[in-house]
Amino acid sequence: MRNHKATTAAAALAAAGALLLTGCGGDSKGADSKKIAGADSGSSASAAPSASASGAADAANRPKVTPPAGEELSFDPEKTGDPIKDAVLGDNAEYVRAVDEAIANQDAKAPSVAFYAKDDALVGAMQWIASVTKQDVSITGTIRYFDRQVSIRQDGAATLTYCGDETKGFTKDRKTGKVNVTPANSDSYISYALVLRKNDKGVWQVTKLSSVRGDKKCQP
Repeated sequence: MRNHKATTAAAALAAAGALLLTGCGGDSKGADSKKIAGADSGSSASAAPSASASGAADAANRPKVTPPAGEELSFDPEKTGDPIKDAVLGDNAEYVRAVDEAIANQDAKAPSVAFYAKDDALVGAMQWIASVTKQDVSITGTIRYFDRQVSIRQDGAATLTYCGDETKGFTKDRKTGKVNVTPANSDSYISYALVLRKNDKGVWQVTKLSSVRGDKKCQP
């Protein structure tokens, strides 16, 4: 998500001493970067409300999330065939949607964000949402997440890496409706590295994450 007025989600958070994953990219290094403090504890999308990551029968009672009008998100792959890895991918996609929804609603304390993050990761998300709210912009266009790869660690945590393509994703002025279109370049591509842990409700929550804007491995 690129424009002249608002920096990317993770880049803005870097100024606050933390990074998080949203519908935009960022600038940092390493999934366990000291800039990103963690906490313990899906699927292609459009502006339509998302289904829960676990389907209709959801014991965790996942919230219904509605990304900003005019924004489309895609996640590739949506599933791997492994039920544990698929749950990680699903909950992470819902986290991305939840943060973008909170930006659209100008609600830094959105319960849906707290559902998918906690502790310092949640604090970082709230700081980022608040910073965007002050700039009075929302998100529009298409953002593509691809090459999503999950590994389950011996301690039960999951690591997730993937790339983001923001060549068609932008911010939009909430008052005028003007889309802040900027040309695509190498910085339109971002690599992400996350650590997630499953809480007692079975939800995979983001605990740590970092991103590298302009990473060559994500560029075409």
